[in-house]
This record gives sequence, C-alpha cells and structure tokens, in this order.
Amino acid sequence: MIKDVIHDETFLSQKAELATKDDLYIADDLRDTLEANKEKCVGMAANMIGINKRIIIFEEGNQYSVMFNPEIIKKQDAFETEEACLSLQGYPKKTKRYKTIKVRWQNEKFEWRIKTFNGFVAQIIQHEIDHCDGILI
Repeated sequence: MIKDVIHDETFLSQKAELATKDDLYIADDLRDTLEANKEKCVGMAANMIGINKRIIIFEEGNQYSVMFNPEIIKKQDAFETEEACLSLQGYPKKTKRYKTIKVRWQNEKFEWRIKTFNGFVAQIIQHEIDHCDGILI
C-alpha cells in the first residue's frame, strides 16, 4: 500500500527498532511507496512512512532490494557530496559518504547476508541506514 511520506524531523530523528518477521509486510509498503515516488526518490527507510523499524529499500539496477536490520561493517574512500531527501524539503545538503561499504543485513527470509556495495548504490544505502540511526542530513 502506498503510504504518506513523513516530514516530522522529531520522529525521523529517532533510532529505529530492530525488525522482526512480523514486519515483513512493511517491505511491500516501502516498495509501493518508493515506486509511487520513483521520479524523485531512489531509496526509503521505514521511518519515512511512519514505521520506526530498521528496514530499508533501494533501487539497484532495474529492481528494488530490501534490507532488514542493515548495518555498515566496513567503509572505504570517504568523499563529500550533496544529497536531497524526500522526507526533508528544501535540500540538498552537504554530507560525507564512502565510495565502498560492506553491509550486513537480513533478507526477507531473515537470513543474514553480507555484501560489498560501490558507487551510487553504496551512497543510497548509507543515506537510508542514516535514517535507521536517526541521522538526518
């Protein structure tokens, strides 16, 4: 179901709770909401649709990838960039990102996965994990 995008910075600044198997439906809502906003958004975190759980979705190639309980376990090659956010109007803002990251997360079967991401996909993941950590750019 397409959800409204949250703009309340107090809510968005909260650290997200760990996701459980009971939260699988949230991935569908995130997918639908991201698809509805695809012209101006390439990733979302659950708090952006009003659910304070550690779940993100992002565009990777021609498909969407979902991560439950993602965490960055390694970062390489820092750089400065500017980013905008669908939840935060009136941007872009400068922020620090890494060209390469290694992420640990659970898939939709709640199996643990580890993968290295590079470039723009890595940047999207970092932005969405920041949302999970209550960090606003």
